[in-house]
Amino acid sequence: MKETAIYALTPKGAELGRFLAARLHGDLFLSRNLVPEGKAVVFDSIINTVRAAFHDYRNHIFITAAGIAVRAISPCIRAKDRDPAVVVLDQRGQYCVSLLSGHLGGANELALRIASLTGGREVITTATDTEGLPSMDMVAMEKGMVISNLDALKAVNGAILRGETLQVFDVRDYLGFRDYPPEEVKLEYCTSECDWVPGRPGIWVDWHTRTPPQGALLLHPGCMVAGVGCNRGTGADEIVRLIRETLSREGISMHSLRALATIDIKKEEAGLLKAAGELGLPLLFFSREQIGTIDVPHPSLTVKRHMGVKSVCEAAALLGAGKGELVIPKTKSRNATMALALEH
Repeated sequence: MKETAIYALTPKGAELGRFLAARLHGDLFLSRNLVPEGKAVVFDSIINTVRAAFHDYRNHIFITAAGIAVRAISPCIRAKDRDPAVVVLDQRGQYCVSLLSGHLGGANELALRIASLTGGREVITTATDTEGLPSMDMVAMEKGMVISNLDALKAVNGAILRGETLQVFDVRDYLGFRDYPPEEVKLEYCTSECDWVPGRPGIWVDWHTRTPPQGALLLHPGCMVAGVGCNRGTGADEIVRLIRETLSREGISMHSLRALATIDIKKEEAGLLKAAGELGLPLLFFSREQIGTIDVPHPSLTVKRHMGVKSVCEAAALLGAGKGELVIPKTKSRNATMALALEH
């Protein structure tokens, strides 16, 4: 996905657009009635241009009237967890308005950045920001968590705005609220699932796939590492299918998978590299020496004979998770193996 698209309709807007494109590494789109200077994409219809480009870019900056931006993006809007950031500013850069995806898309942060470049003022209207309070979608993003049920977000952020107490079920304290609770937010910790009061808003942190309790905003922490081994030439489809089917069978959310891990002699294994790319995960590599230091429950003489170590998938998973806890032991498909470890 490309980073930033910038649209301008007037000569002064084009000048500001070139200034921002150079500093934000953006692509500049200019109306055909302007004389382009330097690199720019020329368009006849801003609505057609935006429709074609909207989901190809993470950020969209409109140096136009707000109404023009609204009409251009309205056919393209899908959902708050899928839409890119949209910021609108006047041609002098005096006001930088966060228009769409202020939190999850990063439009609030982008408006702040643009204002710092133009010497203007950011305009942010999300309620928690205007009140100086944290929003749980931003907290989740900062902590590397994924929200499972966005429909519950409004109730939780609303409770924060009203000063109500939030329930929190987070046994391993992935949010870090026990030592560093958010200011101005009242919290009540549930030490077990039985402590949860159905219907009251709160936050439930879990790596399992489940129907969230009534009132809970379900957050999946990125706390798992899948160790992977495979025969030479194994296709990405088989590796991805093994991982997805195994986690589904065990009731573990794919959103909690933080990385894949394997032995370093697999650095050029095309199927494994492609599988990591398809899953959108980093691929960690460990040496024979590192893997040899890990005791595993299912050592293999065959693996020892071919790879020089007694285990690949279980040892790599444990190493990737910081020598954590093995949650799923070695699991096989025809040409691949995987194991899953939970970080401490």
